[in-house]
Amino acid sequence: MKKYICLFLAVVCVIFSAGCGEGDPSAADKSSPAEENTRELFAMDTYMTLTAYGEKSAEALDAAEKEIKRLDSLLSVGDENSEIARTNEDGGGTVSEDTAALLGYSRRIYEETDGAFDITIYPLMKLWGFTEDKQSVPDEKKISSVLADTGFDRLNYNNGKLTLGSGQGIDFGGIAKGYTSGRVMKIFSEYGISSGIVSLGGNVQCCGKKQDGSLWRCGITDPDHPEDSSSLAGIVSVSDKAVITSGGYERFFTEKGKTYHHIMDPSTGHPSESDLVSVSIVSADATLADGLSTACFVMGREKAVQYWRSHSDEFDMILIDTDRKLYITAGLDGSFESDLSFQLIDRRE
Repeated sequence: MKKYICLFLAVVCVIFSAGCGEGDPSAADKSSPAEENTRELFAMDTYMTLTAYGEKSAEALDAAEKEIKRLDSLLSVGDENSEIARTNEDGGGTVSEDTAALLGYSRRIYEETDGAFDITIYPLMKLWGFTEDKQSVPDEKKISSVLADTGFDRLNYNNGKLTLGSGQGIDFGGIAKGYTSGRVMKIFSEYGISSGIVSLGGNVQCCGKKQDGSLWRCGITDPDHPEDSSSLAGIVSVSDKAVITSGGYERFFTEKGKTYHHIMDPSTGHPSESDLVSVSIVSADATLADGLSTACFVMGREKAVQYWRSHSDEFDMILIDTDRKLYITAGLDGSFESDLSFQLIDRRE
């Protein structure tokens, strides 16, 4: 369901299905003795690229690919045999440790953002046609009816067993790729990989630094020109961080002259109409970053900034509003660059 992220590592441009990759992860310092291996695969309905450097890099990528496919088969709502699809069909059930972990993250973000991130909007996404790429504006009575059944607080999870409320369905599409890239980072660590990078459909997470000792440079797509990989809102330099973006320009349809994007506001049952067009979250915790990129988009600039000020030790963010003004939080000062003017958001008001 997201993201567009451009990855700056060299001058070569690689296009991914859910975004653009500005640069080639395999173009790191060739003089390094560390063995380089790159893997490309299709999973979670998107193209993925994984690159690792080290003596056991090939084995690490084998393990990472196996883990990605395992999580895909576990979490996919489109696979009737997956745990999530069966849970939705049965109205609940005993869940795995992975699902339990994702429920924990989802509950926390739901509660702390006053419901701006809600995995129970899956029936709404289906109603609008985003799950099957058959989008259309639903009847308001249908929206109201489905909306009445949403709400994470109507779920019941206890001792490994999840029970859904009447009419409910869940989907971890807004957080699963972040969780998956975090799992890949753990695998890299187990295999002694100290330098690597993964792009799971544009969800970028960096392991350590590049082979030459420099930081990874991740470009933030210009919302006005999302298909143009040379048009960037800015570049953020990171190590051991995830950079995950949500934007209304990523997936949308037009009906009767009005554009509707895929980021749903759980409070209205309609696509979010906040004052933001792009939110990029930078964090060592990719699962948190994934969920917050959606939540902050829905909350809008003022509430997103308030939330960050209470949690600035966990993440930073790059915001672009509907007036095309660009903002970065204080933790990115010195690591963000742009040809555009931007405003630094302090930790204190």
